Amino acid sequence: MERYVIKGGKPLVGEVVIGGAKNAALGILAAAVMTDGQCHIDNMPDVRDINVLLQAMKEIGAIVDRKGPNEVVISGKDMNPDNLVVDNEFIRKIRAGYYLIGALLGKYKKAKVVLPGGCDIGARPIDQHIKGFRALGAKVVIEQGMIYVEAEELRGTHMYLDVVSVGATINIMMAASMAVGNTTIENAAKEPHVVDVANFLNSMGANIKGAGTDVIRIKGVERFHDTEYSIIPDQIEAGTFMMAAAATRGDIIVKNIIPKHMEAISAKLIEIGAEVTESDDAIRVRVDHRLKHTQIKTLPYPGFPTDMQPQMAITLGLSTGTSMIVESIFENRFRYVDELRLMGANFRVMEGDTAIITGVEKYTGARIEAPDLRAGAALVIAGLAADGWTTITEIGYIHRGYEHFEEKLRGLGGVIKMVHSDEEENLFKFNNN
Repeated sequence: MERYVIKGGKPLVGEVVIGGAKNAALGILAAAVMTDGQCHIDNMPDVRDINVLLQAMKEIGAIVDRKGPNEVVISGKDMNPDNLVVDNEFIRKIRAGYYLIGALLGKYKKAKVVLPGGCDIGARPIDQHIKGFRALGAKVVIEQGMIYVEAEELRGTHMYLDVVSVGATINIMMAASMAVGNTTIENAAKEPHVVDVANFLNSMGANIKGAGTDVIRIKGVERFHDTEYSIIPDQIEAGTFMMAAAATRGDIIVKNIIPKHMEAISAKLIEIGAEVTESDDAIRVRVDHRLKHTQIKTLPYPGFPTDMQPQMAITLGLSTGTSMIVESIFENRFRYVDELRLMGANFRVMEGDTAIITGVEKYTGARIEAPDLRAGAALVIAGLAADGWTTITEIGYIHRGYEHFEEKLRGLGGVIKMVHSDEEENLFKFNNN
């Protein structure tokens, strides 16, 4: 069983280069099947979710030509409209397979896709996706764990999303980009990866305006053409390394990022006493003392991202005073707290959505389990900040969203290794004592 073994207590110091944004890449790769031309995409993260999605696309007839770990050429020209069924044991384990619904519905006016999986961090219904597809004129049926969508013709419309949903915004945007007439999406998500997917669609010939605001306007087009596109840097990977600097009292320069996307994270780090310095495409986070407490509420962009909540909690758990985090997006996002308590953290979770954190001077190493992707990465940070040895199991979650995570941490001086057996674990500990 693969696991991370970590020896903590050492500040992380150095430079780290951030890869492409997983959440943008998933939407962009799905959208690439909408052209009969070629989409040359680079800065693609080489993580499990991406590889699973690419395999699912190949199985429905898309041409997927990997030019390297971070570069791919995709075309939908040879896809069979009668074979648009997306279902295998791997795609069932990720959430983003649902982006193929919007892409296939837009181009072929039909699709059959397994309902989404992913991390168990709370209810993530697809009712807003369905609302959007139906508003465009599609029939939607859910049965036996599959969602069927079909339309004789998609027609542009005006719709208001009941809640801000990144997935629904992207899915509706893809379908509407090849509908007849004009579509307006109000209360749209404004996240950077929504903007990136819109920019990618526009590079293929779509006519989308307003991405990044709460009103997106789309004029449908008949076909898409060739494009070359580079995916934006990963906001959450960047934030994770910023928190790693803060929690371990280190000094890290996080490179190849868009500092504007990091403002909510940078602002909170500055508020609790970290030194944060921005340049054109990098941020330096330096901490040489115990940080202060604060209050946080997760919100849609440009608010503090829910995907950074566990990493911030790890940092606040080592800060002075009492902090509070309110999780307003997902109700099961505090499942990591029981693991963190094994390391000596003082957390109380109230009513499922609020954590009261009383800072402790240090964590101590323990054997713990990653409950999901972002919490898993946060527990790695905790292990690197803790005294002694930490072993983290179920790290497959982490590999879903972080590319070369342990290698990048080792490059910053972290003592961490992925092992597959007790013998490997004991040998690594022996060699690093």
